Amino acid sequence: MTLAACNVSWSTGGVSILRDVSLDVVPGEFLGIVGPNGSGKTSLMSLLAGLRRPRSGRVLLDGDAVEKLGRKDIARRIALVEQQAETSERISARRAVELGRTPHLGPFTPWSARDDAIVDEAIRNVGMAELAARLWHTLSGGERQRLHIARALAQQPQILLLDEPTNHLDVGHQIGLLHLVRQQKLTAVAALHDLNHAATFCDRVALMSGGRIVASGRPNEVLTEERIRGVFGVDADVEFHGEGRCHIRYRAPGSPAAERPMLKRIS
Repeated sequence: MTLAACNVSWSTGGVSILRDVSLDVVPGEFLGIVGPNGSGKTSLMSLLAGLRRPRSGRVLLDGDAVEKLGRKDIARRIALVEQQAETSERISARRAVELGRTPHLGPFTPWSARDDAIVDEAIRNVGMAELAARLWHTLSGGERQRLHIARALAQQPQILLLDEPTNHLDVGHQIGLLHLVRQQKLTAVAALHDLNHAATFCDRVALMSGGRIVASGRPNEVLTEERIRGVFGVDADVEFHGEGRCHIRYRAPGSPAAERPMLKRIS
């Protein structure tokens, strides 16, 4: 299944947020979208999910304009994990994950044992089985975020969109979550803050700045010292690894060049 943004622009309140953005999502890849705050990552994710309509340009899902598809049709193929998605209802953790099955239910397809099995597996995958009976409002922010991921997995999409999915998670769960996403047999697109997460887990990275994509390619091609300095305004040393990977070490402001560690290329 293919997903593409074709020369999309979007604005709100008279302010241009996205400017002529084009992006092709390769089936089966884990694509990371990185950039500073305000660069347009969340807005682009909303357009890809069909939640917003571009001012100009098109978003295509398998060649069809997303804006012409019904929400249920989109939800059968695309699942979105947003930064903030809360509920005031007193529902259990398991019930929150069961909502992921909604696009697949209907008058002639009622809830079944298969749906139970899919929900159980999704909850186990994010390590929340022991808390499945807990009420939503009693859970921590990190636990709720893991359940959002489980809900998306229960949706059984072919494309998984994640907008800063590691927010509110500790380091262990951040790594575990991104590893879990990478192991899924689906296409994944994640807007990420942590450049090392993108460099470690993503097959390809799109770097945004000022509402545009300024570079796209394998992590070691995009996350160079020059681009990190130009886009984020920080100095860093980049170690290049095999298979397009790299590791970024940031330097404190004002660190003299003489104190920079020697770069190593690891094959």
